[in-house]
Amino acid sequence: MKKKFFLLLVAMMMSLASNAQFEQGKMYANAGFSSIDLNFNSTSKWNLDICGKVGYMFMDSWMAVGDAYWGIHQKSPNDFGLGAGIRYYIEQNGLYLGAGARYKHSDNYDDFVPNIAVGYAFFLSRTVTVEPELYYDLSTKSFKDYSGFGLRIGFGIYLDELF
Repeated sequence: MKKKFFLLLVAMMMSLASNAQFEQGKMYANAGFSSIDLNFNSTSKWNLDICGKVGYMFMDSWMAVGDAYWGIHQKSPNDFGLGAGIRYYIEQNGLYLGAGARYKHSDNYDDFVPNIAVGYAFFLSRTVTVEPELYYDLSTKSFKDYSGFGLRIGFGIYLDELF
């Protein structure tokens, strides 16, 4: 009985800690080198993208996000890009849905890439998260060659204020 009560208490504390992080006014930063993206599309077969993100909770459960990334590709030129998007957090469990767009630049092409994502903010502490995310990038230049899906794993930090 004591064991069940303790587990219930820990589960309640974890849910309260995660709910408190999705309030209006919170700042978000995603560590640049730890956001590793393994992606597949028809031109490069394998990608490794290093990404950094920042965000701001403009309403409870709603975050505006900006990102910058550098993509390393096996069979095509490396690229880099800047993007913006929005996330909606389901407060009860840390699941989030995201949508955005990114401008990509490479030696071979420039592209505008809308994207969608679903992920989970798993809190390691009150402010630090591990965030696995499934996503799909839709290329407007060449759907067949540059669109891709993938899995991204990042480490996020949620703060009340930057300084």
